Amino acid sequence: MFDVELLSILLPALAAGLLVLSTHVLLGQQVLKRGIIFIDLAIAQVAALGAIVSHMDHDVEGLPFVHVWMPALFALAGAGVIAWMAKRLTGELEAMIGCFYVLSAVAAMLLLANDPHGAELLKQLMSGQILWVSWSQLILPAVVSVAILALIALKPSILDGAGFYFLFALVITLSVELVGVYLVFSTLILPALALNKYLGQYKLGWAYVVGIVGYVAGLLLSANYDLPSGAAIVATLAISALVFRQLLKFRPTAV
Repeated sequence: MFDVELLSILLPALAAGLLVLSTHVLLGQQVLKRGIIFIDLAIAQVAALGAIVSHMDHDVEGLPFVHVWMPALFALAGAGVIAWMAKRLTGELEAMIGCFYVLSAVAAMLLLANDPHGAELLKQLMSGQILWVSWSQLILPAVVSVAILALIALKPSILDGAGFYFLFALVITLSVELVGVYLVFSTLILPALALNKYLGQYKLGWAYVVGIVGYVAGLLLSANYDLPSGAAIVATLAISALVFRQLLKFRPTAV
């Protein structure tokens, strides 16, 4: 049975996970449909690069909400580049996005090469600190997530055009801040991949179930065995996706 102190850590972490899932499961299916798997890694890495740039200059680092708007600017710029490439480099888009990711990752490493706290910052941006998320950190992501979900509900066609890339950039920026690059990628791709071949009813609903089971199991595993939270959740998301992918094979498909 959990004590109050442990619950006070797990509940905001779970809320952060549910917020990330709320938009990422939906967008992840679109990513898989478009065949641009590396876009989430690329945009997340560019957003992380924005966070590193803001960290490098103490004057900039002291500006209000710089940890939000600086990564957002970088992510939006990255989304603009990818949207441009999507129109002109169709046959090579996935390869170009992969290169874009690698260049952003290398730029981050070079910027932090001489920073005594660089390794720790890079680890935090990659793996995240979901167990230490506070309720106050969830306010802005919650507002943005509700607004984006409402926009998609009112205008579903926005997911089919270039506007998808900019929505994606906004969502990824806030998610990287909460859970890190690796968990952002896993949340987008694994639930979508688990249901990719499923032809039955409630496909989106089952994808959310995959994500929720993965997050709950990962947080419990991390808290009880003192494991890195991001890595634990990525592992349990992968197991959840694999299990559900196999189980749903035996469900009757929709008529």
